Amino acid sequence: MSVETELARRLQATGTTVVAAESCTGGLIAARLTGVAGSSAWFEGSFVTYASRLKSRALGVPAETISRWGAVSEPTAKAMAVGALNRSAARLSVSVTGVAGPDGGDPSTPVGTVWFAWAMRDDRDWFHVLQTSVRRFDGDRASVRSAAAQFAIEGLIRACSEIAGG
Repeated sequence: MSVETELARRLQATGTTVVAAESCTGGLIAARLTGVAGSSAWFEGSFVTYASRLKSRALGVPAETISRWGAVSEPTAKAMAVGALNRSAARLSVSVTGVAGPDGGDPSTPVGTVWFAWAMRDDRDWFHVLQTSVRRFDGDRASVRSAAAQFAIEGLIRACSEIAGG
């Protein structure tokens, strides 16, 4: 069973909907999730916010967060995940922000560095960041983007367990 199909099964079992906030994956998460027939029942959509300015405008990521911590950082990933929930009716979100390469990296954030955050909306309509993670993926641009989308979806599956209460 593909990770997308497993995610669909878990989301349907809990009646949960999901939204994505994508930067370096450029819509790959959305493409993979909408490849599952019936995804409209559990996938709200994706904000593809490649530029920092759009992260602020579309998702409400404070410009100060980006200027202090950088677009590829844990605080930015958290703000993206919460912003996607705030601008949708979804219960669960994932955000991805990274450096896919081949250029754009620096010593503190080398090419292949990707930050992730998963967040949920509780029954009181409060937002909680469930988990953050940073990974460094090897390979070319396509490999980094593909690995990041895969890891993001696997994280959504893990987050479904928390929503289901175990």
